[in-house]
This record gives sequence, structure tokens and C-alpha cells, in this order.
Amino acid sequence: MISMKNYEAIKDIFQSQGGIARASDITSHGIHSANLDILCQKDIISRIKRGIYEWVEDGTKDDIEIIFKLFPDCIICMQSALSYYGYIDRTPEKWHLAFDRDINKKSLKINYPPIKPYFFEPHILKVGITQEVLHGRTVRIYDRERTLCDVFRYADKIDRELMNKAIQGYLKDSAKDIRKLINYAKQLHVYKKVQQWIGVWL
Repeated sequence: MISMKNYEAIKDIFQSQGGIARASDITSHGIHSANLDILCQKDIISRIKRGIYEWVEDGTKDDIEIIFKLFPDCIICMQSALSYYGYIDRTPEKWHLAFDRDINKKSLKINYPPIKPYFFEPHILKVGITQEVLHGRTVRIYDRERTLCDVFRYADKIDRELMNKAIQGYLKDSAKDIRKLINYAKQLHVYKKVQQWIGVWL
């Protein structure tokens, strides 16, 4: 059992932090962590990862809200970015996110939402970052040209049909910037692949 006093205190802590809290946030208020186990069993909170919980009694949070609360420096990339720009009609099963290669990999092990991390050196990571509104929230995401360059970078690991759709989607996009694509391709060392696949446009 959990006392009404502890329940209200824990609820207030979650609400003050946007619905996501750490076990340490609770115990720092003198509330035993066993109360979190009880709330999990009652489906009032849900465990996102070890020591981090989401208040779900009033409904679950949006994936994007959770992701950018846990990883404020991440960047939406690859298939998630392709989907955002409308280049593919397939919704990825996981959120594709870019991180600094030196990040603590253990911190990325979360139960939900499912993510697929990509790791880049700092000078590569920052190329092409922009901001867009997704699910009503302003997020960091790679722009069209950086996204396409990453598609070429990981060409050997991407389904050929998806890759073709991504390229055709970009080429049909009135907002494309071929000059920027060339610039990025040279910085990211994929210029030869860009020439090979869409050389007629260069």
C-alpha cells in the first residue's frame, strides 16, 4: 500500500518535471523508493529505464517529449528524418537519433520509446542541424541535405527500395538545395556516392 500523502507528494514531483522523474527525485524528498514499485504495479507510473519513470495514470507522454527530455542533445536523423520530410511513406519502428560518439552508451538503454542510435564525431555531428516542429514541439533534426548524405553513408545497411524512395523524394522536393548537398557531401566524405547516385543533377 501507498499512503495518500506519499501518492500526492510523488504526483506533485512528476507534474513539476513534465511527467518524467528519476528515483533520486523521489528519495530526495524523504520518500522510500519502494513506493515507486507499488505505483508501477498499479500502472500509475511506468519505468522508462533504470531509475527513470513516467507518470502514465493520466495517459502516456508523446514519444518526442520523452526522447528530448531524456536526451536533449540528440538529433533526429536517418529514417525518422526521411519520414518527417515525406521522402518515405514507411514509419520507422524505432526513432533514429544521432549522438556524440563519446556519449555513455549505457544511458541510451531505455525501455520506451524504442530508439536506434547513430554515433558521430563532434565535427561531423554538428553538420546540418536545424530545428523543426514535430508533434507540436521544436526539435533538433538534420536538414534535407544532411539526411540524404547520411543515407549515402549507410547505403550498405539500408534497404535498396527505401534508399531509392529517399533519393526520388529529395529530387522532387522544391526545397532541395543541390549546392548545399554537394558541400555537405564533401565534408562528410560521401561525394563519390552522391555523384554515383544523382550525378546527373550535379
